[in-house]
Amino acid sequence: MTSIATLDVAELVAEVARLKAELLTAQLYIEKLKENQRKALLEKYGARGESLSSLQLQLLELEPGVHRGEVEGERNQPAPAAAKPGTKSKSRPHPGRQELPAHLPRREEIVAAPREQRTCKSCGGDTAVIGYDESTRLAEIPKQYYVRVIKREKRACPCCRHSGVRTAPAPPSIVEKGLLDDSAIIGVLVRKYADHVPLYRQSEILSRDSGVEISVATLDGIVMQVGQMLIPVVEHMRREILGSGYVQADETPVPVQQGPGGGKGKHHQAYLWQYSAPGGEVVFDFRMGRGREGPARVLKDFTGILQTDGYTAYDQCGGGGVRRAACWAHARRGFVEALKLHPDDRDSEAVLRLISELFAVDAEAREQKLDHEQRRLLREERARPALAQLFTLLQDLQTRALPASALGKAVAYTLTLWERLTLFLEHPRLELSNNLAENSMRPVAVGRKNWIHVGHPAAGPRVAAIISVIESCRRLNIPVRQYLADTLPGMQRRSHRQLAELTPKAWAATHA
Repeated sequence: MTSIATLDVAELVAEVARLKAELLTAQLYIEKLKENQRKALLEKYGARGESLSSLQLQLLELEPGVHRGEVEGERNQPAPAAAKPGTKSKSRPHPGRQELPAHLPRREEIVAAPREQRTCKSCGGDTAVIGYDESTRLAEIPKQYYVRVIKREKRACPCCRHSGVRTAPAPPSIVEKGLLDDSAIIGVLVRKYADHVPLYRQSEILSRDSGVEISVATLDGIVMQVGQMLIPVVEHMRREILGSGYVQADETPVPVQQGPGGGKGKHHQAYLWQYSAPGGEVVFDFRMGRGREGPARVLKDFTGILQTDGYTAYDQCGGGGVRRAACWAHARRGFVEALKLHPDDRDSEAVLRLISELFAVDAEAREQKLDHEQRRLLREERARPALAQLFTLLQDLQTRALPASALGKAVAYTLTLWERLTLFLEHPRLELSNNLAENSMRPVAVGRKNWIHVGHPAAGPRVAAIISVIESCRRLNIPVRQYLADTLPGMQRRSHRQLAELTPKAWAATHA
């Protein structure tokens, strides 16, 4: 009887263990379904959700290159912790009335006092002007088009009838014998690739405001000519960036109207790959796909630090000695997503607090304008201990979080790239995030919604060249119209050596 009872107890214990395991699996599955449901609701109704905590907003603002729109966009995320009772939130002081730039021309208008104010109420005499109550407003003059008439002198000797007639040479222009002046061509380029106004709208605006009919095909042909001119300049920019020893890379989709095997109207998903050096120029490379061939070709001779997200297409790119660095902003987003799905998740909150410490260290270094060696010492003192705490916490979460959950995925992503994420301790010039590169993609994303697509695969490299130049001017704080006016006219006649002196970086150096 004892052996039978013992056997029954053993079976019962095993059955209980099995049921507990099934219950745990079911609970985890239910939790995953709830997470997916909340994620779908947040994606659909996120704009009406809770505000993101000051912790997350401060974290975003500490990152170099984070656009204010990204901070605003994150405000729909839930707060990780409620404010303590009795504490008052700090309100920012009102900045006051904005001062308009001094370089703008001023046009004064004097508003005369009405007749009843010109007579003194006491004695009936005339009042005198003793001053003015002055206010300033930004005004606008509608764009004016005009016809530029170029008259080149024709000269001949009145005494020597057989000496012939000589005509003054034509000034260099962007498109020779074209209908549009250089200023109009530059306007078309800036409006399309900086202001994101598609060519068909520009054609309509030109017709409406000036009565001049210029077809979209004509404007497109001019844009493509300029793009072809800029390709050699961008090639020099690419060599400078790769020679810097530190490259940030990213990619973004761009539709092409005519795919490799399709006719008109059949869109193909192409990509613009971005390569840049922090604080320097940026170049875009057009590729018909997102495969490894693109970065492998561009980076084939690169040696140095390559910072990207976790996309595997960048693996094994470059020459010997390439060190791969990852992006803390990408790692952080997974935990922000987990906290968004589970507002009471203290684990995600703890991870984000530690990540915020890393960005706070670099923010302090930038504020104090520390050099690379000073930045390295500051990171050793404060960032390394925070990383040690973070690594311990992530290892613990790896054993507790459901692998398929948002938190589990964020933990796995961060630990997989841990060596790349911590490379910044060895290299003080390395930024924590790839956000500077991502910010360079924003104009493409905005433009994609307006000019919709690239018309043909052959147009891709020319479009990439124009975007490279205009985005580099923005990053270097160069007046893009002035740069294009100084470099584009006569560019097709310049030597290869002269083109190297026309990059935005070189132009900025000579116009400092």
